[in-house]
Amino acid sequence: MSIVAKALWYIENNFADGALTLDSVAAACNASRFHLTRAFGVATGFSLIRYVRARRLTEAARALAAGAPDILAVALDAGYGSHEAFTRAFRDQFGLTPEALREQGHCDGLVLIPALRLDHRTEPPMAAPRLIEHAAFTIAGLRERYTPETVAGIPAQWRRLAAFPPPRERASRYEFGVCTGSDGCGFDYTCGIEVTGYAPAGLQLLHVPEQYYAVFFHAGHISAIRMTFRAIFDEWLPASGLRPTNGADFERYDERFDVTTGDGGVEIWVPVAHQ
Repeated sequence: MSIVAKALWYIENNFADGALTLDSVAAACNASRFHLTRAFGVATGFSLIRYVRARRLTEAARALAAGAPDILAVALDAGYGSHEAFTRAFRDQFGLTPEALREQGHCDGLVLIPALRLDHRTEPPMAAPRLIEHAAFTIAGLRERYTPETVAGIPAQWRRLAAFPPPRERASRYEFGVCTGSDGCGFDYTCGIEVTGYAPAGLQLLHVPEQYYAVFFHAGHISAIRMTFRAIFDEWLPASGLRPTNGADFERYDERFDVTTGDGGVEIWVPVAHQ
């Protein structure tokens, strides 16, 4: 059973518990915060924290539309400690107050989040990765913050990078998309070119320390890379016995990748503890 399937089951059985946190879900799945965050985001398109909040508020909305007489009781059932905190969150989610929805008496027009389930995969089994040590390196590039809901903006980030002149101190033929700073809500994504230490004006330097990696190859079109990430974090790693670390994971593009068509494949490097 995948760790995301376990997490979804645990959340559905405990989301009304105000003590439900990323840490408690990770513990129930026997996974680290980092691993669960990455797996949940690529498998569902939601950050775990946002999904829990949306599920709580969805069930609250259904209760209010059905005429629940005590809004504070609904708030407490949804894991909120006060009427005020519940009202703020409810308005942010749905654009109206709990009182207005109860008076309205229906959820038509609201974007409700039903309980998710993971469909069974139909792709062939993933090939075993290479396990290698990689020396520290530095890239010069553009950094943006994303959530699982906003990752569609990453291709535009790469297009912005292409407008910059190539760095004079390029250190290799590779280009990188590096994920750092994963915190349960989102992550930083830096797209860039390996350099010896100089960043052209407008670009930022990112230093990636020496690390042991499991290296996978995504052979399909770049638009399907999320499915490969899902297979890695949600299925392959839990079954492998390898322990993912909190280091940066990254995509490494070489001459096989055709930026015009999106074909050619890309390597995915996932930091793991040395065995």
